[in-house]
Amino acid sequence: MPVPEPQHGAEAAAEASHGADLTLLVIEDDPAGTFTVPELPAAAGTRVRIRTARNLTEAGRLLTDDVDCVLLDLALPTGSETRASGAGNAEEADGLAALQHVLRIAPRHAVLALTAQDDTELAAAAVQVGAQDYLFRDELDGRLLSRAIRYAVERKRADVAQRRLTESTLRAQENARLERGLLPTPLLEGSDLRFAARYRPGRSRALLGGDFYDTVRTPDGTVHVMIGDVCGHGPDEAALGVELRIAWRALTLAGLCGDELLSTLQQVLEHERESEEIFATLCTVDIAPDGRRAGLCLAGHPAPLIARPGRAAHLLPYEDGGPALGLLPRARWPRRQVDLGGSWSLMMYTDGLIEGRVSESGTQRLGQDGMVAMINRQLAQGLTGEDLLEAAVTQVRELNGGELTDDVAVLLLDRDEEHVHRRFPNGGRGRGVPRPRPGSALPMAP
Repeated sequence: MPVPEPQHGAEAAAEASHGADLTLLVIEDDPAGTFTVPELPAAAGTRVRIRTARNLTEAGRLLTDDVDCVLLDLALPTGSETRASGAGNAEEADGLAALQHVLRIAPRHAVLALTAQDDTELAAAAVQVGAQDYLFRDELDGRLLSRAIRYAVERKRADVAQRRLTESTLRAQENARLERGLLPTPLLEGSDLRFAARYRPGRSRALLGGDFYDTVRTPDGTVHVMIGDVCGHGPDEAALGVELRIAWRALTLAGLCGDELLSTLQQVLEHERESEEIFATLCTVDIAPDGRRAGLCLAGHPAPLIARPGRAAHLLPYEDGGPALGLLPRARWPRRQVDLGGSWSLMMYTDGLIEGRVSESGTQRLGQDGMVAMINRQLAQGLTGEDLLEAAVTQVRELNGGELTDDVAVLLLDRDEEHVHRRFPNGGRGRGVPRPRPGSALPMAP
């Protein structure tokens, strides 16, 4: 009966539950028949099953997922295709070559090396190469082998766990670096506007996706705010989002705005993207120093939502928007003038907020109309600022019946004209600009 081939990616060998039966694959070829596996006593209710292979080819067939540990005789003859180069002698070369071959085909299995009593150098080299432990053939008995098997399996488990922890730590560090690029601290020193933001990654990624935003105040008092989304998911898209955000901040501080800024950003995207199919949506708003007017540019992105006292929240005009960045080589993005009024709240978001389902089993999406209705209900409950954003993201997730498949970034800028007049009774002329302490939060109204 043919033996089933090993399943790729299986980790059962390294994660067998403690106290379960273990399977040992012995790889040895003793023509004299002098080597025998000693009888293994059961310990704590655990039995060890023995499986034997006479060569590496047979071992490859017998190395199935239920094998927990491999005992390899380093005296096993090997072919020229597995012979190690650079070893001290031919016998050592054969032994280490066989071990390296087993480690390649059994990367998640514990491995024990078996060698002669007088070959301590080869035994030590086997551990350096990757074996969990070594045993001397002449000293082998059932109790020693049983203990060595259990020790090797536990050590391999620990090695696998440590490797996963290291990989997880590296991913977290990388995500933290991306987060600092995608989700920066806005530069609003001296502004009367209050800022809040929320970001929630989709369930298909670890921590971050391609959503990004930024807010800066230029020396003339204009507040510029942007939110964007790179199509696709993964580290390349997140890295591209970081590049676009940094480029936007640099271009904005250099004085570019509207179509000129977006045209330059498109050039950046075209040079930095991995494929011509990659594009990015973007929404930019520049708010005049008096806080009552703004310019709006849309590049394939959902229109912002504005709420004013005594009026229902609604979407800003979006009929004159341009295409997403990277779709058309000579596209244009008209800048539309918008009257904000004295007191207002402006919410900008990525499409993850509106593309979730409205029921766990349904296919209907929330959409922009559903989002506007949801925000109006939350405003009627008196929610503002951070509380409003948190409630919005939470309710969208609940309507979806669980975590959203796409990333969600949402930010809120608001202005309270009465607070501005109380704070600056002379209209702000000649006022001193408070400087936040290093590392402190943005200047917020009490």
